Amino acid sequence: MDNQTNSDQNMSQDQPQPQSSNQSSNNQSAPQAEAYSPRQHRMLMGVLSYLGPLVIIPLVTSKQDPFVKFHVKQGLVLLSIEIIVWILASILWQLWVVYRLINLATVILSIIGIVNVSQNKEKELPLIGHLSKFFPI
Repeated sequence: MDNQTNSDQNMSQDQPQPQSSNQSSNNQSAPQAEAYSPRQHRMLMGVLSYLGPLVIIPLVTSKQDPFVKFHVKQGLVLLSIEIIVWILASILWQLWVVYRLINLATVILSIIGIVNVSQNKEKELPLIGHLSKFFPI
């Protein structure tokens, strides 16, 4: 009998206790998250520009901002190179080492672009940044 009483007490301790009405009302009055500042929004959109297909998000949402527009164009150049390399790699798989090196270069260029965004600079990417003029946005 004592074993059953002990197990009943242990089970009741494991079950969650109902909350009082004071605790539930405190949870409802929690402050809501603040909206992004315009500077934070620009930074976020700039970083998304260098993350492959995510360049579509700032392209659609923040086209009117010149800072974001500049980085979207740079990101589109990188995405185009990545797509071209992917297509060529699927056709000419024998050159996979070259394609891996090009992919590594695009990752490095993406990091350079993200660093430029974090420093609030509109600086073209090395070697390929001038190709952004072919993307009229």
